[in-house]
Amino acid sequence: MMQVELARTFLEVVTTGSFVEAAERLHVTQSTVSTRIRALEDELGRPLFIRNKAGAVLTPAGVQFQRHAIAIIRLWEQARQDAIVPSGHTALLRIGGEAGIWNRLLYKWVPWMRANARNVALRCELGLSEGLIHNLVEGLLDIGVMYAPQSRPGLVVDVLVQEELVLLEADTPKGQDWPGDYIYVDWGQEFHRSHRLRFPDRPSPGLFVGLGTLGFEHMVRHGGSGYFPRTLASPHLASRAVRIVADAPTFMLPIYVVYPADANAGVTQQALAGLRAIVRSEQAQAALAAQALAAAGVPKREARRPARAGGKRRKVR
Repeated sequence: MMQVELARTFLEVVTTGSFVEAAERLHVTQSTVSTRIRALEDELGRPLFIRNKAGAVLTPAGVQFQRHAIAIIRLWEQARQDAIVPSGHTALLRIGGEAGIWNRLLYKWVPWMRANARNVALRCELGLSEGLIHNLVEGLLDIGVMYAPQSRPGLVVDVLVQEELVLLEADTPKGQDWPGDYIYVDWGQEFHRSHRLRFPDRPSPGLFVGLGTLGFEHMVRHGGSGYFPRTLASPHLASRAVRIVADAPTFMLPIYVVYPADANAGVTQQALAGLRAIVRSEQAQAALAAQALAAAGVPKREARRPARAGGKRRKVR
């Protein structure tokens, strides 16, 4: 157990670049962190960090030890999890994802796993990208699904799907005495930069939403417009509850799946197969919806820039 604590402390210093910040994240004193690192260096017989006023930087020996520290923590966590696999199951799979991805894709993956991998117990968690990556490194998660992962040694980062964000609009319902907003969804920094380049004179949006499905539901119920995944709109296009604004610029939004390079190949690959099956199903449904609209000759709307929204900016998280 002591070796695990030393390895965990080492990795926190690597992540933060500071003994002080590592101590804060570990909820211990700075002197405790220093003592643990010194004990580790004494045991290995070489310095792992160069300390200076700017913080702590890895030595060549520290760089070499980093992957071993990750392996120590993962091995311990895997042994701990193996000891608590629920009865009637042969394995436990821990998956984490961002809220918008759970609402969009991962909730469909759970029944797929129950139908196709009944011997695998599931633990499903919600988190932000940074926290998910941290838990993957610590061995607390087996798979993470997120929009903007950070690259870390020992983790495999694959593109699960490239989602196309299209400009959608919906009519304001009768009896509503306020106009529909342009709904700006926080799809991440890359979308923010691309959106700003395409719409440089856009005023601040009337409604800023941190969760795509929440923004979409608001638009369907109360009217307005905004950028959403084409696959999210597909079930609503035939009824014309929402419409795609023709010839408006589109944006690509990659969703990544991240997992340890030394993960249990059988269980992990089965889970990844399920995720990709869900993605293919959604893409097929979107293609069928597009064909149905084309066959029905649904008229296209003229492209326009995001509407100016009056009133005070509202933020929904």
